[in-house]
Amino acid sequence: MDDIANFNRERWNALVEAGVEYSQPWLDLTPDEALTRLNGNAAPVLTRESVRGKQVLCLANGGGQQSVAFALLGADVTVFDLSDAQLAQDANAAAHHGVNIRIEQGDMRDLSRFTDASFDIVWQSYSINFIPDPHTVFAEVARVLRPGGNYLLQFSNPHRFGISVELWRDGYALTRPYRDGEVEFDDPDWEIEQSDGRVARVRGPREFMHTWATIINGLAQRGFAIRHAREWLRDDLDAEVGSWAHFTQVLPPYITFWMSYRPDLTDATT
Repeated sequence: MDDIANFNRERWNALVEAGVEYSQPWLDLTPDEALTRLNGNAAPVLTRESVRGKQVLCLANGGGQQSVAFALLGADVTVFDLSDAQLAQDANAAAHHGVNIRIEQGDMRDLSRFTDASFDIVWQSYSINFIPDPHTVFAEVARVLRPGGNYLLQFSNPHRFGISVELWRDGYALTRPYRDGEVEFDDPDWEIEQSDGRVARVRGPREFMHTWATIINGLAQRGFAIRHAREWLRDDLDAEVGSWAHFTQVLPPYITFWMSYRPDLTDATT
């Protein structure tokens, strides 16, 4: 692992210890609830029949959430993550539900331990923005995904990194250039609410902006065809002006693509 991976692994281990929401295992799942949560996090595209018996890779997606949801629906699940603390949550959740999942630790940019065309579904919730260049990951996903398989990718709306979350006069000001590269946050700490109401401040991982052209062209070059897109926002038109909920009404911060892998559509010139 390089310096970025080592730093982000350390940061995610600290976030897990602080109780960040992405590391809270889903321990209350039934198969019906598992399906609802998976579709709610992405798009209404999954059914029990489309998941049962499938080989699923939860990529850079530890925390004991999606991995056990897929397992409860009858999938053969592998969860791959940088953080050993995140993966421990998957092991705990699997034991709680009495399901088997394969746990692998590593960097999302190197999937060499997996053979070609070994998965039917690759599920990657928000993680691609923790590496500088997503193209390496797209190439690896295309290699391990079977033709006709599906890839879910959640990523940051690139305009989110260029716009201030602080209200300025009657709107939110554009404050940074629109370009690929590491994001220099004014405040690098994440605020994590504790069970007693306190807020813990924990240094977050390094994050990188990827422009729309970088994401979409990179996917097209590898033969991924977008079937569904979803924009995440708080559905609260009455949110307090200047709040995070109000900000998301102006700029959805996260985008999710549900894609089919079509190697016949690969376009190396895009």
